[in-house]
Parts: sequence; C-alpha cells; structure tokens
Amino acid sequence: MSTSISENNLDPGLFAAKVTSLTHCFGDNTRRKIYLYLRENPGATATELSRHCQVHANVVRHHLERLTESGYVTFDNVPRTTVGRPAKGYRVVDAGLVMDGSMRRDALLVALLEMALERLGPEAAESMSHDVGVEYGRTLAGNVGAGDSRPNLKAAMESIAGILTAHGFAAHTEEHDLEQSIVSDNCPFGTAAQHHPVLCAVDRGLISGMLDGLGAERRNVTLTSRARGDDACRVTA
Repeated sequence: MSTSISENNLDPGLFAAKVTSLTHCFGDNTRRKIYLYLRENPGATATELSRHCQVHANVVRHHLERLTESGYVTFDNVPRTTVGRPAKGYRVVDAGLVMDGSMRRDALLVALLEMALERLGPEAAESMSHDVGVEYGRTLAGNVGAGDSRPNLKAAMESIAGILTAHGFAAHTEEHDLEQSIVSDNCPFGTAAQHHPVLCAVDRGLISGMLDGLGAERRNVTLTSRARGDDACRVTA
C-alpha cells in the first residue's frame, strides 16, 4: 500500500509552494544565464540571447517576461534598419545586484525539495508530485475559464499547451492514432527533475487537472520523460 501524504507529516501546500518557487526568479539555469549575460551585454536582443543560451527564442522570451515582471530586467526599443517593428534591447535594472543571496536561497529550496522526496520514498513522492500537479492544474484551468461548453480533447490539449508554454514548458501538441499528446521542449524544474525523475509526475498531474478544470472529455493520461530515459517529455491523453 502506498504511503499517504498525511502519514508522512509533510504539508502538501508547503511542498507545492516550494516546487513553484523553483520556477521563479533565478531558480532556472537558463534564466540565470540570461541575466548574467545582460549584465555584461546590455541591449542584447532575444535572438542574441537565444544563441548564447542555445535554446529556442520563444523560451528566451518567456524567461525575459518573468525577469521583466519581477523587476530585474527592462528593455528599450532598438530602431531597425529594415521595415518592421523595432526590436527590444534588454538590460538589467540594477547591474550591481548581488545574486549570491538569491542563489543560496534557491539552493536551500532545492535541498529541501530533494530531502522531502528522498524521505517520502519513490512511490509516495511520485503520488504527491502527481497530486500537486492535479490541484495546480485545476487552479490554472479555473483562471482561464472553462467556457459555456465542454471542449473536445484536441481543443483542450491545444489550450493546455499554450498555458504550459506561458509557464516555461515550451509545449506543443501532436496527434497520432486519435491520441492527443503535449510535448514539452523545456523543463522548468531543470536538474532537479534529472536527479529526481518522480517530479515528472507533476506534468502528468498538471494536464489531468487542467483537463478536469476545462471540463474536457476524460481519458487515461500517460507520461514519458527524458529524465526517465525516454526520447521526449510527452503527456498523452
């Protein structure tokens, strides 16, 4: 019999808060790279940052939005020599900001998360990760609104892919043999998921919870992940 959350005396709300904290500010390695590069290269564009970080430009734009919303980065419009909208040149708000404190805090959060997962054991940790994902997914779907009618599975998965992309997953949909899948090209949990693949159950839970919250038709939801040795991070319904 699997171990329940209450039996482990670990508040699932605290667990969820710590997992969420890892995806904000400087808890993501790519986000740190972007910030540090901008300190030395003010005015860099998303395209330049994409080359530097070796990730898709849309992933860079997501991180820039988070850094901008948090007040660490701002941008100026850079005139173009060709026809079109001006590009955005990004720069840090405070070049003297010392990141050591933030990075120590994130390291502490990672250590707390990893110890919690280890003490729970793999079965209970995966169950909790899934449950946290389900509850958070329902909340996300509730914020979007289910609309007047129940969406079909394809429409719901396309909406979910957009929501996940806004949260750092760089997700897109695929269809095969009447099955709908969401493939994530970026993992907001970074190396934490590689060390503890049970975290991948959060993805499965997120999509299950969002399907419920959107009122979509319900199917069995399955997961593959690179952290577990698969070729892609894919959730299929």
